[in-house]
Amino acid sequence: MMPAEENLMRNNPATFAADVDPAETQEWLDSLDYVLEGKGDDRVRFLLSALENRAHARGVDIPFAANTPYINTIHSSDQPAYPGNREFERRIKSIIRWNAMAMVTRANKNFEGLGGHISTFASSATLVEVAFNHFLRGRGSGFEGDQVYFQGHASPGIYSRAFVEGRLTEKNLENFRRELQPEMGLSSYPHPWLMPDFWEFPTVSMGLGPICSIYQARFNRYLHDRGLKDTSKTRVWAFLGDGECDEPETLGAISLASREQLDNLTWVINCNLQRLDGPVRGNGKIIQELEAVFRGAGWNVVKVVWGSDWDALLEADKTGLLVKRMEEVVDGQYQKYVVESGDYIRKHFFGKYPELLELVKNYSDEKLQKLTRGGHDPEKVYAAYKAATECKGKPTVVIAKTIKGYGLGEAGEGRNVTHNQKKLNEEELREFRTRFSIPISDEEVVKAPFYRPPEDSAEMRYLQKRRESLGGYVPSRPKNYPVSTIPTLEAYKEFLGGSKGKEMSTTMGFVRLLSKLCKDENIGKQIVPIVPDESRTFGMEGMFRQVGIYAHSGQLYEPVDSDQLMYYKEAKDGQILEEGITEAGSMSSFIAAGNAYSQHGINMIPFFIYYSMFGFQRIGDLVWCAADTRAKGFLIGGTAGRTTLNGEGLQHQDGHSHLNAIAFPTVRSYDVCYAYETAVIVLDGMKKLYEEGDTAIYYVTVGNENYAMPEMPEGAEEGIIRGIYKLKNQPADKARATVQLMGSGTITRCVIDAAQILAEKYNIASDVWAVTSYTELRRDSQDVERWNMFHPTEEPKKSYIETIMEGVEGPFISASDNVRAWAEQVRPYLPGNMVALGTDGMGRSETREALRRHFEVDAESIVIATLYELARTGKIERTEVAQAIKDLNYDAEKPNPYFA
Repeated sequence: MMPAEENLMRNNPATFAADVDPAETQEWLDSLDYVLEGKGDDRVRFLLSALENRAHARGVDIPFAANTPYINTIHSSDQPAYPGNREFERRIKSIIRWNAMAMVTRANKNFEGLGGHISTFASSATLVEVAFNHFLRGRGSGFEGDQVYFQGHASPGIYSRAFVEGRLTEKNLENFRRELQPEMGLSSYPHPWLMPDFWEFPTVSMGLGPICSIYQARFNRYLHDRGLKDTSKTRVWAFLGDGECDEPETLGAISLASREQLDNLTWVINCNLQRLDGPVRGNGKIIQELEAVFRGAGWNVVKVVWGSDWDALLEADKTGLLVKRMEEVVDGQYQKYVVESGDYIRKHFFGKYPELLELVKNYSDEKLQKLTRGGHDPEKVYAAYKAATECKGKPTVVIAKTIKGYGLGEAGEGRNVTHNQKKLNEEELREFRTRFSIPISDEEVVKAPFYRPPEDSAEMRYLQKRRESLGGYVPSRPKNYPVSTIPTLEAYKEFLGGSKGKEMSTTMGFVRLLSKLCKDENIGKQIVPIVPDESRTFGMEGMFRQVGIYAHSGQLYEPVDSDQLMYYKEAKDGQILEEGITEAGSMSSFIAAGNAYSQHGINMIPFFIYYSMFGFQRIGDLVWCAADTRAKGFLIGGTAGRTTLNGEGLQHQDGHSHLNAIAFPTVRSYDVCYAYETAVIVLDGMKKLYEEGDTAIYYVTVGNENYAMPEMPEGAEEGIIRGIYKLKNQPADKARATVQLMGSGTITRCVIDAAQILAEKYNIASDVWAVTSYTELRRDSQDVERWNMFHPTEEPKKSYIETIMEGVEGPFISASDNVRAWAEQVRPYLPGNMVALGTDGMGRSETREALRRHFEVDAESIVIATLYELARTGKIERTEVAQAIKDLNYDAEKPNPYFA
């Protein structure tokens, strides 16, 4: 028995088991029909549930029915009437198909290797076009419109429609994947950073669109429940592929959607059964697999498997053998049927059972070959979408069966090479033209010209009227953004005055700042704290009572700590998004909140607080997605530092996130040592983002080490923001030399201690610099350097670090709780040699003191590095360095931490 048959028997035993008492079976079936006709669906469901419960109670093992039969969820008799003009829509869809294909073909004929995808949109054209004509609402008439995550590889089809609508020019299409041309080119996939008035959401890398759509739908509810925005009419749509469902991000959060009852969310999965190398599930059935997953997660599932051509056959199938055969055949074989003749289908699909051959005896081979899949039938698709939008209390997934490369014929319809198809030859172009009735002559077809009907044609009038009735064009992104009144630093000067001798961590300093921001009369309600189940780790439990944890259904239980002041308080209007153990989900919420200025016209200010180790290296792809989508907000890397987080060990200790963050152009990263630095950076960042309209993500790392916080030095604000400021001068009696000591994060305190040791024991004076961001210093220096290079005859500019270091004598010794490469970014811009100390190597559990000695960033290590650099340049004797190593009780033979 084939695996598919075994699965069918397990889940549908009545299909295979011999009926030992047909008369009794018929009585039960007649009774069911009687109840259904007299009392309706709900009564039937109740009785079946009662029977199942009784059977379980009596010890009968009933297989879990994860699947419904491999047919359409909506019976043909229940289909609503199709509201549109099928002929107009067919012609419009055909034109859009042609232009999408022509765009990719022309690009790759003219510029070999540009790439692009023909086949994905070819398979999804009906799914997308039915949505465009009847469901996807634009932003016109005072309505915000729907939020649509388009399948990334289908972007040529979306461009093609925008061209037909008159939103893009022929030149734009000619410049597909050539974005540096004078007349705007089109990005390969949906990229809001590159096309800011067109695309709304990046959907490639695959998997990110689906997870972001879930959290976008939930964030829409969050805004509504908190009374910030009426989002009750906004629907989130996500179009994705069946192969994409193998990405962990795609299915990893679907239980959240059902748990939160997100009936404002609709997914459409284009099941063309084909991925890059071959079948998605050659030996299985991806539609049935996905149905089981989504039904198990509590979604409403609507399958669109077969086109209307199959309705008569299914109606005539009195024995159930046709449905049985449909379930037996695996996806790899279904793909084989696509490329074979009607005779082959007759023999190998229907021919297994004589009764099925009898069923199709009057069907020609040609008719058998043209039996359509449901995803290519507008009436079936419309019925599914209507059911989805009318479903209450749960999200809906429409799982539609299609053919990859539909319409490409021998060029790649349903074949393993389909995904890589980039262009068609002359014969294939002619065949495509003829199949879809595009009015282009044989002479012109070889050029793959673009085609748009006359503006006054019936098709164009129909197309524009449909979009007008739905509120305007999709996708589109607003250009006008809101402005908020951000509090001044003066209003928060309490955070600049130090901790008055009381010890606290920079994490606690940030939490206090966040708590006050949430109370701010102008922007308090717009603050969105986001945490992945680490609120108590970061000392945020005091905010539970203050602003509450968001829960759409409120708090339906009495928490175990209800007798305590800082109990776990959930509320429908709660402000904190406590996401559970999911950095990916938390980042998706950050993206939704960080784009509210564009999506909803309201500045929401997200603060995503997380273990710094589990940021850029774990969810870097989502950070890229946030940057692409032009998100604004603050990432707070808590418990940062490879030696500052001392007990958790290798998997938790971060010393490289700032190095990773360098790669993200919109991310401005800071490593702070003092609470006043955090306050200055956050308030300045908020002013730039929400008052001045800048686009960036601020990344600030804070630690969990407690120490007394000093007052901010006078005039330090600019340096804190730009990346460096002078913290103190350390004089020395009869100073033999002066050095520049640079510290970041908590290790700044080790640098201060080192300065004192150098002065007291070795008569070395120093300037101590606090470096909040080597990355911002490097970016500024490179920008100035580039300007100077392209303006060689003009007065050279100087970068910020060059300006403040002018006339300063080296050497420069830096130390941080990050890898050395982070600090080494500024080496070319210093007026002397730089020695960078950092935490290269694997983390481990130990005391902070032992870890800092192990990684050679403690005060004694800084002293030795400084003395060695002075000896290397001839300012002191090398013997002094050797003696210092002994005096400081330092093990010169200790292992290199990089390899330890």
